Amino acid sequence: MNANDATTLRLARPDDWHLHLRDGDALRAVVGASAAQFARAIVMPNLRPPVATVEDALAYRKRILAALPEGARFTPLMTLYLTDRTSVDEIRRARDSECVHAVKLYPAGATTNSDAGVTDLRRAAPALDAMQAAAMPLLVHGEVTDPQVDVFDREAVFIDRVLVPLRRDFPALRIVFEHVTTREAVQYVEHAEGDIGATITPQHLLYDRNALFAGGLRPHRYCLPVLKRETHRRALVAAATGGNPRFFLGTDSAPHAARLKEHACGCAGCYSAPHAIESYAAAFEAAGALDRLEAFASFHGADFYRLPRNVDRIELRRQRWTVPDALPFGADTLVPLAAGETLGWKLVR
Repeated sequence: MNANDATTLRLARPDDWHLHLRDGDALRAVVGASAAQFARAIVMPNLRPPVATVEDALAYRKRILAALPEGARFTPLMTLYLTDRTSVDEIRRARDSECVHAVKLYPAGATTNSDAGVTDLRRAAPALDAMQAAAMPLLVHGEVTDPQVDVFDREAVFIDRVLVPLRRDFPALRIVFEHVTTREAVQYVEHAEGDIGATITPQHLLYDRNALFAGGLRPHRYCLPVLKRETHRRALVAAATGGNPRFFLGTDSAPHAARLKEHACGCAGCYSAPHAIESYAAAFEAAGALDRLEAFASFHGADFYRLPRNVDRIELRRQRWTVPDALPFGADTLVPLAAGETLGWKLVR
């Protein structure tokens, strides 16, 4: 990071290593926000129907590029949705493609549009073995779906029940532990052998679970994995700001219409794309670690994915501004993370 003075931050343009862009009108409403902040993004495949084949990924990529605002420079990095039926041949086609960069594991029922996810990892073993041979990363939503496990413990239990056996059976498999939320996950990633990384979201750096109930129920801070205790938030901040290259930026920005968030059974997901880098800057500044933001946001993820680092730069200025209360979302409205709150940095170019 280059800082000319206390009022300006200049960073290599960051990438978002975990992003939901949706499709159709929703895609057209949100993709420009990510393109304004990031050079590239790993795009999640949990559409309906899911992006399960290279052909699906190529078609979705074309729709994303067509939805970009004129003049935008943004590269969607596509992923496949791992199912019980993903074939070895499909993994090989993904390896040989120029657009598919990873495969996503959703335990069936774990989050939005995850009903087509893996029901038993033994059924996915041939595909996982092919991924191991191809050095293709597996992106893991790390929660068990056992209803007997408390929602706040599902990530920690996932490590013992799923991740440890998975990495024992496939020791060369490259893994990204997505949107880690607990001290246990941080410690696992820090000390595990092999090629492993982890993404961290802005909401999990900025808020603990008390924020879900500040002055009443706050549906626009509800996401999965859910916000955790303050002790876990502090562990995440230490991991993000500590310089360990295994941790990198992944917003998990996940837009839902306000009416579906403010609902008797509200959707999980926080929409942070329009002010993502400003939110990370707030978290890093609070930790006294602005000098480490560039590595976390711009270098570690590119290095893990074995892609070149971006050479163009962005600039943030110290400026107090208020996150909008609502944004257009096709025929609906969208309430962003931190709506109505004040941030101290503003992306200016």
